Amino acid sequence: MVKLPRLAMLAAAIAAAGFTADPAFADDAKEQQLEARVNDLERQLQAVLAELKAQKAAPAAAATTAAAAPAPAKPGAPPPIQDTSIVPGAAAGSRFTFGGFVKVEGITTNTSDGELADSSVGRDLYVPGAIPVGAADESTDFNGHAKFSRLWFEVNSATASGGKAGAHVEFDFFGSALGDQRATNTYGASIRHAYAFWDAWLIGQTWSNFMDAGALTESTDLIGPTDGTVFVREPQVRYTRGPWSFSLENPESTITPFHGGARIASDDNNVPDFTAKYTWKGAWGSMSLAGLVRQIRYETTGANAIDDSAIGTALSFTGKRLFGKDDLRWGLTGGRGFGRYVALNFANDAVIDGSGELDAIKGIAGFVGYRHLFTDALRTNLFYAAERYDNDLATGGAAAPKSSYSLHANLFYTPAPKVDVGVEFIHARKELESGADGDENRLHVVAKYSF
Repeated sequence: MVKLPRLAMLAAAIAAAGFTADPAFADDAKEQQLEARVNDLERQLQAVLAELKAQKAAPAAAATTAAAAPAPAKPGAPPPIQDTSIVPGAAAGSRFTFGGFVKVEGITTNTSDGELADSSVGRDLYVPGAIPVGAADESTDFNGHAKFSRLWFEVNSATASGGKAGAHVEFDFFGSALGDQRATNTYGASIRHAYAFWDAWLIGQTWSNFMDAGALTESTDLIGPTDGTVFVREPQVRYTRGPWSFSLENPESTITPFHGGARIASDDNNVPDFTAKYTWKGAWGSMSLAGLVRQIRYETTGANAIDDSAIGTALSFTGKRLFGKDDLRWGLTGGRGFGRYVALNFANDAVIDGSGELDAIKGIAGFVGYRHLFTDALRTNLFYAAERYDNDLATGGAAAPKSSYSLHANLFYTPAPKVDVGVEFIHARKELESGADGDENRLHVVAKYSF
């Protein structure tokens, strides 16, 4: 290590030599000797300074190297899980996230006018259209499953404009049965969301822009206020600018045959559905006003061929208003030709009249719910949902679905972070245009761990 006294002596010697080298105090020969001495002292001083600089830099470099290098493995310890990025193909600086939950459900159901079919989706979640009408009453049924357990993955990175670019994929296990309830209860994974996004653009499958997922009430059921809410996931292209969002979405038409009968699902549309939405947000909560314009189309060939289309239009007003820790949630949707978007397609979009033309079906649907927190761990939700449609008996027939409603009361308890246990009672009714109706009463319990 370089000693400070040595540095001081060198500096003093250089100063003295410089002073005595002045031409006014020495002859030429002596001056040359002194200049040589000064040059030699300067070289020594530069060497000392360089050595000092190197000594100061060495500890910092060693600390940086130690921080960057992985900690040495202990003798006999297993190798690290990974030493490269989990997403090596992603853009530099990308962030990868993963989450989901495990959800186990027990559902006890009693129906007044028949039994839900063993394979009915109505056994796994509340489906207004599945409520049986006009059949003999049967005893109560119980079903348990974990189909709605969920996993999601997302990767995103910053863009040059200061926004984000990335992709999101999410799935649950509500796919086709790969086993049965006798032994394996195996079900296939099914896609929920799969989309890419960059800055203001989104392209892929996710919630319809006509829907407000944030306004849905908390429920043990997958949806909750099903009768009165828009609930659709579909491929789309969406643009968002401030509170405005616009989308072009995958079209599909559902049609009632002349004089009624099995639903016709038509994929004859040649233009996408269009939506526009404006959202207000604040410390008080949020509200959204959304509009839908769509084509309903059906085309056949051969005898009595049909080739016609109709226009469907609808408005939806939804929101959530905070009152301290409590909140009020609501939704109201009305128009014509929007049946596919509401209540899991309880009603169709249009009906074929006697001339082979499509007539869009008018309707209205809505819900209201209140959430109250007794404590941070205990809360309840009370909500009511209903829908009604204007079917023409002369064209749609007496079996056309006219209305449905459901009343829900639940209690949720969170005994530990990310753990939720809930129980909910549901009373629901479905009515046909003929006046026939059927009730459904359900007790639904869930246990969920989120991560």
